[in-house]
Amino acid sequence: MLPTAFIPEYKHLPASANSLCLAFIGDQLLVFSDGRLPEHYDLPAHDCAEISVQIGSVASQSCVLMAWHKDTPYAADLQAIGLRAAWGLIEDSHYWIAARAQQLLTFDRQHRFCGCCGTATTRMNKETARECPACLHRAYPRVSPAIMVLIKKDRQLLLARSPHFRPGVYSALAGFVEAGESCEEAVFREIYEEVGVKVSNLSWFGSQSHPFPHSLMLAFIADYVSGEITPQEGEIEDAQWFGLENLPELPGKSSIAYHLIQAGLAKIAQK
Repeated sequence: MLPTAFIPEYKHLPASANSLCLAFIGDQLLVFSDGRLPEHYDLPAHDCAEISVQIGSVASQSCVLMAWHKDTPYAADLQAIGLRAAWGLIEDSHYWIAARAQQLLTFDRQHRFCGCCGTATTRMNKETARECPACLHRAYPRVSPAIMVLIKKDRQLLLARSPHFRPGVYSALAGFVEAGESCEEAVFREIYEEVGVKVSNLSWFGSQSHPFPHSLMLAFIADYVSGEITPQEGEIEDAQWFGLENLPELPGKSSIAYHLIQAGLAKIAQK
């Protein structure tokens, strides 16, 4: 999560000598092998950057998003890595600022033309938006809410795996909230669609930005009521009840899924 002292901003300001630079080549973050983020003088020529905006500040230090085309050359002592691979390599607080930077970069690249009339858009000066000069339609960064729910039954948790998970990894169930749907309605619908069971006693756990590319994960815990596990074809590769003694491999410790499952394990350990 973003550091508590972080102040979100969006200003067209160049990186200065003391700026924290969130620099991307294509969609890959530039870092040193020891996890340090580059300084402004370590980066490619600023005049060929496709974007350079201050996206916030932390402890009086400006945080600047900069990006270049994927074929742009960069210093040999830097490496370009995906945001997932950056977890654990760069500082936690810097990781979440980089996550914000990548979401804003995705927005900027995906809204270069007006969705209403097709005219090229321009960046707003001090607002996180792009505006069409022809019809004045204004677009803002998308945040796609997704629910995650951990289901408890006695001293067991229902965990499942998607076909795109790393081999052996199981997690809590998750899915996107549909237009016009509440988060609670999405929980009940997704659970029934994905594994064919019903739940009750829905309780809030927490949320986490999920920048792949622009989701907000909203996590809940629920109690099993009825139904036999029936994995949804094409969505759920396997789903099972797991106890403390036979846990599968869990998601990475940076994820809200990991913390949700740990909270569930703590609850059933008390029974």
